[in-house]
Amino acid sequence: MYSDDDIDSAVKAGIMTNQLATAFRDHVAQQRSTPIVDEEQFRLITGFNDIFVVIACILLLVSVSWIGGSVSLFLGALLQVITAWGLAEYFIRKRRMSLPSIVLLLAFVGGVFVTGHAFLANVDLNDDLLKGIVSVAAAFAAWLHWQRFRVPITVAAGTATLVAAVMLLLFGWIPGIRSLMLPLIFFAGVMVFLLAMRWDSSDTQRQTRRSDVAFWLHLLAAPLLVHPIFSILISSNAEIGLWGAASVAGLYFVIAVISLSIDRRALMVSALAYVLYAVNSIFDQYGVVSLGFAFTAFCIGSGLLLLSAFWHVCRQAVIVHYPISIQQRLPSLR
Repeated sequence: MYSDDDIDSAVKAGIMTNQLATAFRDHVAQQRSTPIVDEEQFRLITGFNDIFVVIACILLLVSVSWIGGSVSLFLGALLQVITAWGLAEYFIRKRRMSLPSIVLLLAFVGGVFVTGHAFLANVDLNDDLLKGIVSVAAAFAAWLHWQRFRVPITVAAGTATLVAAVMLLLFGWIPGIRSLMLPLIFFAGVMVFLLAMRWDSSDTQRQTRRSDVAFWLHLLAAPLLVHPIFSILISSNAEIGLWGAASVAGLYFVIAVISLSIDRRALMVSALAYVLYAVNSIFDQYGVVSLGFAFTAFCIGSGLLLLSAFWHVCRQAVIVHYPISIQQRLPSLR
């Protein structure tokens, strides 16, 4: 299996021309009856060897942290960090293996967090401030990892730890602000979404690694955006009625339009559980208890499959109404 990065590398090496690469991509899109840009591709696994290496890496990481942890938590976490970076030098930098890259990144950033927490355990700080400071260190570790290995998920991992750090520091400094947790989460989601769109708009053809970075950022932004809105909407209706269900459905329609516009499905997936809950509640209220969830899943599943089948047609119907300046920043309709 070859990625767009591999094709671009072949073009840079002079093995194929730009025209040939474009023709190849068009041929694949024609075979699939949909433009490649709409496939929302990202590299997760290149072969079973990825799974084999991941199992071996996890065994090694667990063993070294366990052995070091028998002396102290700090030593165990530090050994995990060192081992994860050493393995990354070969399996990420030289072999370019997708799934091991993700696992080793998470092991490294998580190890830095635990190492920092163990190192500062005896410092006189409240728990929120302590975790906030350690999260800053973890975000900095993710930045170092990105500078060295350029794994697409690294930007999202670093952003997630930075968001956590800011919120924890705010909770530590201003305890009363915890009551505004949902608005803060939503604001963080908006910031992450804008960052994801910046990466997306730099590769509207989705042929480079920037598109993979944007994919992981959208995957992070989606729950941050969706959870606060639906939580407030559903909690304000103790018993979901027709108006409550209609509100949830209307909000999901808006999310679907946004997803079609930016050609990303993460928002719709994140909101799906809330829609299932709202529609299932309606069936329960009207006495369809035993098969309520089955009917709910049937209706929503059928709708999503239809949307998937006609995704490109729906995107065309939505995007043509946008100004040209906005269309140029969105994924191509080609």
